[in-house]
Amino acid sequence: MNVIVFKRSAMCGVLLAFAVMATGCGQQSKDSGSTPVSEASQAEPADGDGHDHSGWWCVEHGIPEEECSMCSTRAAAKFKEKGDWCEEHNRAESQCFQCDPSRAEKFVKLYEAKFGEKPPLPTE
Repeated sequence: MNVIVFKRSAMCGVLLAFAVMATGCGQQSKDSGSTPVSEASQAEPADGDGHDHSGWWCVEHGIPEEECSMCSTRAAAKFKEKGDWCEEHNRAESQCFQCDPSRAEKFVKLYEAKFGEKPPLPTE
């Protein structure tokens, strides 16, 4: 009788462990989980922007999601606090590729270092 109870308990434990591994915590990025999603990237998106904020890279704006001053109100607040803000284009000055397209190069290099390829072109 004890053997049956032990086997059932062991099986329940294995099934529970498998269920936890299969579902995960929902915090993995697109690159097999080597970079967890940060608190800044979980900040509420800009109203009505309609794009996915779950990955490491903000495809719409061409920068890492956690640093995206156009998507994260927390990131925007930090840039404004530092005085790094472009009033004309409503984004961090250091991320304003409209004022100075050469600023994008820094972010392209970050993406290439992480993924070994060119990033997708920003859609905005």
